[in-house]
Amino acid sequence: MKETSLSLALSFLAFIMTVIWGNPFIRMLKYFKIGKIIREEGPDRHKDKLGTPTMGGLMIIAPVLLITVLLNAATLLGFDILGQSVLIPLFVLITFGLLGMVDDWEGIRGNRRGLGMRARTKFLTQLAIGITTAFALKYIIDVPEMFWPGYAEAFDLGNWYIPIATLIIVGFSNAVNFTDGLDGLAGLISATAFAAYGGIALLQNQFFLAHFCFTIVGSLFGFLWFNVHPAELFMGDTGSLAIGATLATFSLMTGQWLVLPIIAIIPVSEIISVVLQIIFFRFTKGKRLFRMAPIHHHFELLGWSETQVVQRFWLVSLMAAMMGIAIILVE
Repeated sequence: MKETSLSLALSFLAFIMTVIWGNPFIRMLKYFKIGKIIREEGPDRHKDKLGTPTMGGLMIIAPVLLITVLLNAATLLGFDILGQSVLIPLFVLITFGLLGMVDDWEGIRGNRRGLGMRARTKFLTQLAIGITTAFALKYIIDVPEMFWPGYAEAFDLGNWYIPIATLIIVGFSNAVNFTDGLDGLAGLISATAFAAYGGIALLQNQFFLAHFCFTIVGSLFGFLWFNVHPAELFMGDTGSLAIGATLATFSLMTGQWLVLPIIAIIPVSEIISVVLQIIFFRFTKGKRLFRMAPIHHHFELLGWSETQVVQRFWLVSLMAAMMGIAIILVE
């Protein structure tokens, strides 16, 4: 109970910190004219969002980084609040966040305005960080490699662990990136998934991991204060790449990554819809499976309002997260 209370307290602290510095941060972004460029092929209603400040992922990462550094410093004074295990997800959060910042900057003020980084460069960088993280998980902190529902002991995946872990990290980084297309959508979905894995970490007595997880939940809620419709700020690749990769890292650290596609069903559906759209388009020589991909745009073009899509996707996400936890608890 003590650890649960501390996790929730850290979540509240991160929320307050994010909300407090939100308005000055948005004013700074407006001053430097760091605003979103809307794709021409997107839904017409999204053109009203042109110029809305982006790189909002910094609003999420900064409080998490500050709280984590301060609490790790507190261990030097004898307070056992956070442990070394959080350094790996913190590394993932920062490195993918930096990658996203470069991508956002290139798309707004760089040479590839409106496009961002070259896809190959971006993917290879993601792959390099993913491989590094996978090796650290397996050989430095020796995480449980895979839990199967109903079995108490973890399975050893041997040499397969590195490519599997890398695929999960890179895949979910891009999945959340695809999800970040409507006001509040990626933030709500991600906060729900992080809360689920925070609960899983508490069940496994990985208290340091749970504290870090709920700190991110609080920071995401603080970001959502400014990101709900109509959004004053967008997450950008700075946030979406970092959040997706960090969520994947949490699933790997708990060994419960098999239920990640359930707990994070919306990001999985988003990236699958993009893949299916591309494959269908190529094989049918120009026909489309969905009206537009990622799939949230498909429902918009069917007549759902932006708020309806976000709320209904979040309800599905919440129920799926509950289902994922229920599967884990099977004995």
